[in-house]
Amino acid sequence: MAGLAATYGSGSMTNAISCIEKADVILITGSNTTENHPVISAYVKRAVTRRGARLIVVDPRRTKISEFAQIHLRQNLGTDVAWINGMMHVIIQEGLYDKPYVESRTVGFEELKRMVAKFTPDFVESITGIPGDQLAAAARLYASGKPASILYCMGITQHTTGTDNVKALAALAMLCGNVGVVGGGVNPLRGQNNVQGACDMGGLPDVYSGYQKVADPALRAKMAKAWGVAALPEKPGLKVTEMIPKAESGEIKALYVVGENPLVSDPDLNHAEHCFQHLEFLVVQDIFLTETARNAHVVLPSACFAEKEGTFTNTERRVQRVRKAVAPPGDARDDLSIICDLSTRLGYPMRYEGAEAVFAEMASVTPSYAGLSYARIEKEGIPWPCPVPDHPGTPVLHMGSFSHGKGIFFAIDYIPPAETVDDDYPLYLTTGRVLYHYHTGTMTMKSEGLMDRAPECFVEIHPSDAKNLGVAEGTRVTVTSRRGSIEAVARVSPRVRPGMIFIPFHYAQAAANRLTNARLDPISGIPEFKVCAVKLAKAA
Repeated sequence: MAGLAATYGSGSMTNAISCIEKADVILITGSNTTENHPVISAYVKRAVTRRGARLIVVDPRRTKISEFAQIHLRQNLGTDVAWINGMMHVIIQEGLYDKPYVESRTVGFEELKRMVAKFTPDFVESITGIPGDQLAAAARLYASGKPASILYCMGITQHTTGTDNVKALAALAMLCGNVGVVGGGVNPLRGQNNVQGACDMGGLPDVYSGYQKVADPALRAKMAKAWGVAALPEKPGLKVTEMIPKAESGEIKALYVVGENPLVSDPDLNHAEHCFQHLEFLVVQDIFLTETARNAHVVLPSACFAEKEGTFTNTERRVQRVRKAVAPPGDARDDLSIICDLSTRLGYPMRYEGAEAVFAEMASVTPSYAGLSYARIEKEGIPWPCPVPDHPGTPVLHMGSFSHGKGIFFAIDYIPPAETVDDDYPLYLTTGRVLYHYHTGTMTMKSEGLMDRAPECFVEIHPSDAKNLGVAEGTRVTVTSRRGSIEAVARVSPRVRPGMIFIPFHYAQAAANRLTNARLDPISGIPEFKVCAVKLAKAA
């Protein structure tokens, strides 16, 4: 969000999902699309197999979607800025970029040109391990796409340079005139069904709904008036990755966790557990007794999506109705009624007739949602921005101009990952998901069928590394980083590159995040989940 907002003025998926099938070239990076977003992967596969679209995949692992690729580049972990700059170097050097688009719709091109000048294919190969001729071929293929679409996910963002990675991808798309066109764009694939909606509603420390900055006095006054209070704080709140360490220091004494399981999903999990132990009061509101909820002083049982009314905003910014299908079990209540009752007891009376009343209030203070109502999305969702009631919605952003005028090229240099391998920790670890489980397994691990398919944690290791370590398929191994250690079963596979291993992060019993690095991107505050140094040995 931070990278796209800085470049384009809006931090969301630029195009509709349907645009994928209209692309001439598709570039996927940092996304195991087939397992993480199987429905979207179907659009990609149809575009390739039925329409002849050409696919480039940049991923160190050999994923299912890479089998459909014309070019698969396998970079060293944490080197994304280098290969993106390398592609732009080739495109500029060979005059393949969209000169009229760059001149009329962007600023900062000369600075970008000077920065990428040193990223020759040979120089990029020395950093990324991608053969220079393959990099050049991928650059020429992407530049030939009219239009070309970029899809990415957390393999790009979960780095200390995550914001830089996104800015670089955004620059690549602008360079070739692929933003603001049907079938093109830069498209982050959201990791959960309503992540986009949570962000849109102000679930961030520095904005109100619709990304209206709390630092803006006029916006604070508008929101204060709507909520019937005298004034609102001008200082942004804390990112979640800033909150947990402050529990250890005593600056935060109480924490209220809703629908999240940080005692599996947070990085450097041993330290996170230590921080949680310092809290004087922990409240968890969830549908199941998660690992975090088991440590809570109070658990508030809440309703799941099928047990309440509301809306979800999906990855393409489409606002859709969610309808109550069944009653919540036992004493579980919908989140809205729980929050309203808590607010009222804490001194701010909060009463709504239901979710529709909340939506109406939100639309009245949020320009991008101002034209939306339950009546308008009764049968089919509408993508924001939708500024007035007769507006059809906006499937493709930045047509004609960017949200803040001209798109901005940022000249980004390559910065190595925060932790690199050495003699003590000679392997790189990356983490991710598998098809059969979702996030921390709060729901999926209660399904017998899914557990039968993926019952335990595993470590994917290249055959050459397995041979050197005396590890065979099915061997139980111990993986250790500077922060912790876990035990899992080995899967010997060429899906990973030599010198790296892959571990899914779903399994609390062998939580990969006991190993991961808590170093943060300085802008977004996201941890470097996708690369850290580890060692591996047979389990004792």
